Amino acid sequence: MDPLTSASRIRRGVVRLNRRLRQERGDGSLPPSQLEVLGHLHRHGSATPGEIAAALRQRPQSLTRVFAELEAEGLMAREAGTVDRRQSVLSVTESGRLALERDMGERDAWLAGALASLTATERGVLELAAELMERVADAETPASG
Repeated sequence: MDPLTSASRIRRGVVRLNRRLRQERGDGSLPPSQLEVLGHLHRHGSATPGEIAAALRQRPQSLTRVFAELEAEGLMAREAGTVDRRQSVLSVTESGRLALERDMGERDAWLAGALASLTATERGVLELAAELMERVADAETPASG
């Protein structure tokens, strides 16, 4: 199969699974933008707004509202940096961690049930694919030209 056809099939599968996982989120779940920020802080620890924006491939100004909402809801804390006191350092609070775990838990429960219909080999292939998709998501795209 040529690379473009493979890319198209993988994209379709990822999009469909993502859509289904969004449908499995319960009422009162956090918006995707808030989940993305909390997830980053949970996985990588405290970070500056600029570091988070860069990791999420967004501009810091685009996330200003999200940061303010998370802080107002007590899901994220903001402290002055230790090196540069003008720089904010953001971290997930205990309430934020619990909200994130609750949201992920709902989707993980559905996915675990769906994976139960697969063989151990098929689940292993998907686990390998998940690892590879993480690497692809982090890959820098080559400059065209």
